[in-house]
Amino acid sequence: MTYQPPIEEIEFTLRHVVGLDRDMAEGRAGDLSDDLLTAILAEAGRFASDEIAPLAAGGDKEGARFSDGRVTMPKGWTALYKAWREAGWNGLAAPAEHGGQNLPVSLSVAIAELWNGASMAFGIGPTLTMGAVEALEAHGSDHLKTLYLPKLVSGEWMGTMNLTEPQAGSDLSTLRTRAERQGDGTYRIFGQKIYITYGEHDLTDNIVHLVLARLPDAPEGVKGISLFLVPKFLPDEAGNPGPRNDAFCHAIEHKLGIHASPTCTMIFGDGRGESGEAGAVGWLVGEENKGLACMFTMMNSARLMVGIQGLGVAEAAYGKALAYARERRQGRANLLAKDRAEPASREMVPIIEHPDVARMLLRMKALVTSARAIAYCCGHAIDRERHAQTEEEARFWRERANLLTPLAKSFPTDVGVDVASLGVQIHGGMGYVEETGAARLLRDARIAPIYEGTNGIQAIDLVTRKLPQSGSQSVRAYLAELREVAERASERNEAGFGALAERLHEALGDLTETTDQLLQWLNEGRMGDALAVATPYQRLFALTAGNVYLAKAALADEAGSARLALAVFMADSLLTETSGLKREILQGGENLSAAREALQ
Repeated sequence: MTYQPPIEEIEFTLRHVVGLDRDMAEGRAGDLSDDLLTAILAEAGRFASDEIAPLAAGGDKEGARFSDGRVTMPKGWTALYKAWREAGWNGLAAPAEHGGQNLPVSLSVAIAELWNGASMAFGIGPTLTMGAVEALEAHGSDHLKTLYLPKLVSGEWMGTMNLTEPQAGSDLSTLRTRAERQGDGTYRIFGQKIYITYGEHDLTDNIVHLVLARLPDAPEGVKGISLFLVPKFLPDEAGNPGPRNDAFCHAIEHKLGIHASPTCTMIFGDGRGESGEAGAVGWLVGEENKGLACMFTMMNSARLMVGIQGLGVAEAAYGKALAYARERRQGRANLLAKDRAEPASREMVPIIEHPDVARMLLRMKALVTSARAIAYCCGHAIDRERHAQTEEEARFWRERANLLTPLAKSFPTDVGVDVASLGVQIHGGMGYVEETGAARLLRDARIAPIYEGTNGIQAIDLVTRKLPQSGSQSVRAYLAELREVAERASERNEAGFGALAERLHEALGDLTETTDQLLQWLNEGRMGDALAVATPYQRLFALTAGNVYLAKAALADEAGSARLALAVFMADSLLTETSGLKREILQGGENLSAAREALQ
């Protein structure tokens, strides 16, 4: 089965869960209108299913190929990217002054789900370019903006993010790549970077690397890191690529999944550039020794978009499993008869009729739909900050985006792995072989909880940095909004809403109690206790918020009871985890410390 984009579900989520209808009515969505929203989603869905998805399997089988410092993309991918770029998809949410369309980030996020659902290996490439645009727009000099942003916004050039080194992964304090000042305002960059996504390829005629490096007189640790723009080809003032810079791909990784995405080892400054001088020419982005703050602009964008990668793969896996379960026949109808006294057909039935398969499919749909809502709402918070009319309003939405970013990265990527694994299970033996494509989705999904900050790091960020924002007022305001949705469900008289509301209130009670405990430990300096339970807390938070969003969707749905049934299913089968997670969290690091003996 080819990829079937869930356009109706995406549009409903944007309008009624995220609140895009209200934004359009208030003039906070640029030029977006009802008709334009529907048209954009329809065309993006068509491009994803008709243009990208047919090349996904071939791209996985052929992979990106490396030879003599060059990377060749799989058959058809260069033409695919050209068509995608020329259609204007790269600059959807980018500033209009640099050639973008200035449409909502939440819409851009939703469109990115479609690219990643069709092919995660394709969808990841533009993610880094969009992040580079945000970093340059926020921190770049006027000269760099003028020269590079139009090309990056259009997608004519692509961007990369160069952080990781062999000895410096999550801990960048040990970073060794160095930068040397030159007399003309440029810098020379020397060093090695690993795991650089789309670090080399033949999709564009230039690649713009954003590279973290350390100046000779820089302070130790992360406070001594600077950010530099290092192009593959040095452009002239008209923006035409010129001499080859001293920045080369040394090799690409052989990976479990996303085979068509070139993951490169990059060497800067070994003397192979056309100038004949060693050192890759770079320009400072932001201020010296403050590069990590600049890079976090790009990383926060990338973290949300990695969450979208997990979501896209999860949706694709669910759609594939659902179609297979409707077609595959196993088991006799008489075995499923509710009343064994009545005669029943002995014909074989589609496996979707088997309760356990239906349960797995519903679990998949509940996880995908709740993850979608969390990720889209994170994008919406960014939109609200951009259109804020006061500094107080901007700060509120900035902190909301900060709070949701670790959830929007971690939960959808965990969901991607879980749902893709269930997809293999539903396919049975056919899922374990490559023909169906179910195995590819699982292989692709597995990287997303790891890169752009592991999900464990997201949990640390959530607990230690995001909960204490504004004296914890940010998280408390968010919890109050979630409780308001539960209250609205309590007031509905239709069957099902009462029981759903009760379960939501129980989970919100668990979330509030554990939030209070974590904040208390942070105030008391009991960091070990907080860190020991950060991951289960992140899970509790996401499950609760996700189920509340499903309830919000059910409250807004006037067409039928399917969304209510899904929200109730999630509350009965997944939200039951929160009480156990609460118990684990409230114990802090006590059990973890005691159990370390077992690791000897």
